[in-house]
Amino acid sequence: MATTLDGKLVVAISSRALFDFEEENEVFEQGDDRAYMRLQLSRLEQPAKPGVAFSMIKKLLAFNTNSPAGVALKGDAPPESGSRSQPVEVVILSRNDPVSGMRVFRSAQHYGLPIQRGSFTRGQPPWRYLKPLHANLFLSAHLSDVRAALDAGVPAAQVYPQSAHASDAHPHEVRIAFDGDAVLFSDEAERVYQAQGLDAFQKHEQDKASQPLLAGPFKPLLLALQRLQNEGTPRMRIRTALVTARSAPAHERAIRTLMNWNIEVDEAMFLGGLAKGEFLREFEPDFFFDDQTGHIESAAQHVPSGHVVSGISN
Repeated sequence: MATTLDGKLVVAISSRALFDFEEENEVFEQGDDRAYMRLQLSRLEQPAKPGVAFSMIKKLLAFNTNSPAGVALKGDAPPESGSRSQPVEVVILSRNDPVSGMRVFRSAQHYGLPIQRGSFTRGQPPWRYLKPLHANLFLSAHLSDVRAALDAGVPAAQVYPQSAHASDAHPHEVRIAFDGDAVLFSDEAERVYQAQGLDAFQKHEQDKASQPLLAGPFKPLLLALQRLQNEGTPRMRIRTALVTARSAPAHERAIRTLMNWNIEVDEAMFLGGLAKGEFLREFEPDFFFDDQTGHIESAAQHVPSGHVVSGISN
């Protein structure tokens, strides 16, 4: 039987999102890919430092090692890499060349990250491989790849490599925070706000409180995370938060929309336009997704953050 990733939570991630390759990237951006290859090859035995999405990836992969079905007992054959007993799959999708890819895999091995699959395209757009992977999420520092992935219907975000790294205070929880409009939800309400102002937005949302919002680009990811959480493991769980500039009375439509989707979030913050960064600092997510650069810049001072390049604001 052919190996399949069906039913898994599949995260595709660029090498710069997973590891700190900012120094090496300066050489890459100069357009001399052979100099970049030589640099990476010279550092083959030097593990790269963790990058902005490292904590989230490490914790998601722990769902495999902590799953009763995913742990081989002494004397048993290890589970197949395509087996459903391993509920999470992480794949490297990188503009790096194959030679540089060796360092990526070496670094993953150094940190005990069981990443087996990757595509290295030497400067060409790698997002084309998201569909055959059935990816639930794509993280990259390359803006055009993120835009193309979102256009193809894959939840995607541009990581901010200079973001603060995740706290190590919650080793057995994957904490992920989402903005609402244009991320979990469509940008319908945001369009009203930008065209007509706050009062019109509040009235629009109050009048339509019982009408669910249409799905935004990250609804499929939130669903996949809920499925992973429901399967459960002895030692790992997922904790989610909705962190939105909405306030009462516009809060009700957001909550009712999630209820209509049969999706639960653990926390909801209706901040009424307050800066999100300090609230996120207290929640301590492994990653935060937002569609507005202002919110991302506020958040990135405190937590790992990614820009969802979708909706009217983009």
